[in-house]
Amino acid sequence: MISPYNPLDKSNLGKSVADAMLLQEAAPLESVSSFNGAGIYAIYYAGDFAPYSAIAERNREGKFEAPIYVGKAIPAGARKGNVGLDVPTGPVLTKRLKEHADSINIASNLDLADFWCRYLVVDDIWIPLGESLLIARYSPIWNKYIDGFGNHDPGKGRYQQLRSLWDVLHPGRPWAEKCQGRKETQEQIAEDVRAYLSNI
Repeated sequence: MISPYNPLDKSNLGKSVADAMLLQEAAPLESVSSFNGAGIYAIYYAGDFAPYSAIAERNREGKFEAPIYVGKAIPAGARKGNVGLDVPTGPVLTKRLKEHADSINIASNLDLADFWCRYLVVDDIWIPLGESLLIARYSPIWNKYIDGFGNHDPGKGRYQQLRSLWDVLHPGRPWAEKCQGRKETQEQIAEDVRAYLSNI
């Protein structure tokens, strides 16, 4: 039996949010201007870091078909259970994109000029669903395999945790250098990235 289409089904609502974000014009990550709002975003890589060549090829010449990372920025009050209650957002989406730009800019083997983004201001109740569907659709490598890009400085007393795979592959963030070293080397992770991307 074929189920009737329900536009208010959770998956269809989430898809409409994700699709609306993908219709936005891609912009250089380094030149996003400040604005108020929360929402979802995708970051694209089009540079010449060899392990990411399979991704970069799909994002050149204005195609932007393969996000390297998908994320969200929610109002501070939403983390305290006030989601959907008209919590003032402020420039939280801009702030998150700027944090990512700073992480990329300080990495020793990445060039911020090679990164682009799409973003969409979204009513906060739909933000997590839109992000989840985009991650499921594209399996961005910085979400699904190379963890740590979105991490913040854990602060004094928490540097006993392992350095993230992202920070080993892309060294440069000073606070990450204070975390414990991993057994995986930069070269091993780079080779694992190539293998991962060749299989998806």
